[in-house]
Parts: sequence; structure tokens; C-alpha cells
Amino acid sequence: MKEVGNTKHAVELRKPSVSLARIFHPSDFSSVSEVAFGHALKLALEEKGALTIMHVAAHIHPEGEERQWLRFPGVRTTLARWGVLPERARRDQVAALGLEVKKILASSSRALDSMVRYLAEYPADLIVLATYQREGLARWMHKSVAEPLARRSGAMTLFVPPLGKTFVSLEDGSVTLKKILIAADRKPDPQRALTSACSLARGFGCLDAEFLLLHVGTETTAPVLNFTGLEDWRFEKILRQGNVVERVLQVAADWNADLTVLATEGHLDFLDALRGSTTERVLRESHCPVLAVPATTASSLQAI
Repeated sequence: MKEVGNTKHAVELRKPSVSLARIFHPSDFSSVSEVAFGHALKLALEEKGALTIMHVAAHIHPEGEERQWLRFPGVRTTLARWGVLPERARRDQVAALGLEVKKILASSSRALDSMVRYLAEYPADLIVLATYQREGLARWMHKSVAEPLARRSGAMTLFVPPLGKTFVSLEDGSVTLKKILIAADRKPDPQRALTSACSLARGFGCLDAEFLLLHVGTETTAPVLNFTGLEDWRFEKILRQGNVVERVLQVAADWNADLTVLATEGHLDFLDALRGSTTERVLRESHCPVLAVPATTASSLQAI
């Protein structure tokens, strides 16, 4: 293990240049989705940013529309439980926190297309969503939205798994983001993933987070990273041999990582599309949240 940086006990870390002010959370009103909502709300609260929560239903009967609105996760209820707001707080008290919340209820038989169109008009800095980890027949029968949405939107995406650990408590809003694993290869370029991981840790107020840089390969194949502006963080570097997906999952489990960070550039070819990209294969089996960071900022949304 090689140390490539040191943590200094500074009052405030230098702020990496990745914005997290606009957060988009697709909700299916499930308990799994509510855990992801907690992560999105906590970050929006800390960043004094804008949180958009969107639910898309195939059919919304006018008489049942009010019931659908009531199913949205309760922002004021959650903030009151966290001790941030008093019970039965007013909407203007949420705004006084510097937090902007928008809830969108849309009717469409193509939920993915609706969300992609919305993000095309109102881009997000970060998508936070739950992912349903299915394998085999169950995976093919389930109409996945999480992975295609992240791919087509081109936005940085935080996937929160249904099982395993999370780092934001829905009960009290506490954050336990201490160990961040970054899988680094020369392609796709991991530089933006590194900077984004630091931005996320700072956004959640985790100034003492540790970063472990994993490269599956040798010293000669390892990427060269720029740590300018990140000198206050502590980074360690390790090398492993073998299958990339297996090594990433193994190191994350052995180190008890709170978050795994991967650079992504989407599917490279037809065969890769069938078996899934490295990022998608990791998040299907990961027992901690996964942050997927596009190597470059997308100039436009991907077509179907």
C-alpha cells in the first residue's frame, strides 16, 4: 500500500470544482427508493441546493392524483425527524434553510424517456437513485430504469443498493462516509471521478474521509492523477491482479468501503452492451453505494 497524499487538520478543505447544487431523485415510492431519497435530501440540505423528486406512473386517474402526491417522500417530515425543522413546519421554513425542493408527478408509459426529456431541459449535477440488483431471468424480466437513466443522461449518478450498507441514516440524518474506494484505470480517465469523490465527501461534511485508489494491473499501467487542490485529503494506492469487477468488489468488501467510485464512459460495443459495462456489473453486486462518474461531461443525452 502506497500513501500518495496526507490529511491535514484544516478548518475547511479546499473545495473541488465539481458542483453538486442540482440533485435529481427518481422515486417509485418504495422503501428502497426512500433510502436513496435520504441521501439526496441530506446532500441538498448540506449544499443548500435544489432537489427535484420525480415520479412517473403509466396511468394517473384524476380522482387518484391527490393520493399519488401524498405518496411522495415527506421532506418536512424527514427534516423534522432529523431535528433540522420543528414538527409541522411550513414550506417557507424549508426555503429558509437554503433548500429548494420540487416534486414532479408525470404520466407516461415510458418512465425512462420522461425522465431523460426532463433532464435534457433541466440538467442535474447528480442523480441519486435506488438500484434493484437482479441477476439472470429476474433481471431480464424487470424493466430496469436506473442504469439506462444514468447512461443516457450523462450525469454523475449515486446508486444506493437495496441491501448492504448505506452512509446516510434515514432515521436521524447522520452520515458515516469514511472510506471511499476509487477504482482507477487509464481508460476511462479517472481524474473527474477523483475530483467528484472529493466533492461528494465535502458536500456531506465528511472532512476526514479516507480514499483508497485501486488499480487492477501494474505500476506501468496505472493512471497518472493530478492531486492539485486536493492536498488536504489522504490518499492511498494499491495494486491488484485479476478480473477488474471481482477485484473491485473484493477490495470494497475487505476494506469495508462506504462508497465505491467508478469512472464510466458507457457501453463500448455490442458484446459489452450484452454483458454490461464494468460499472453496471459492479453496482449489481455491490453491498455499498456506487458513484458512477462520466469521464467527460456529456454534451447531449444519449438516444435510445
